[in-house]
Amino acid sequence: MSDLHTAFSNLTNEIQIQDDGTISKTLCQDSHLKVVLFGFDTGQELSEHTASVPAIMHFIDGEAEVTVGNERSVASANSFYRMDANVPHSITATKPTKMLLLLLKAAKPTD
Repeated sequence: MSDLHTAFSNLTNEIQIQDDGTISKTLCQDSHLKVVLFGFDTGQELSEHTASVPAIMHFIDGEAEVTVGNERSVASANSFYRMDANVPHSITATKPTKMLLLLLKAAKPTD
């Protein structure tokens, strides 16, 4: 990595899932973007909440039940979700799961 870019050759190696826990690691953050890598053990969850900025959830591996607004689905490796600001969402891991969260701090709200 340098001051000009951030690079990770294998995101799955950047975080180790904790037994009966949830772990997070901020990979980068500036005034425009915050990128956080999460690791969820089976049964761990992020209860319903909202983000004040648009966000993207990209599931790297594992499996989780995801609710965005009123829609529930199953996320697995390579699942992608984009959410506007203030949309309620929750995650429950049904298998050990790794997810990349991007908070788009500089994004303009949608009309």
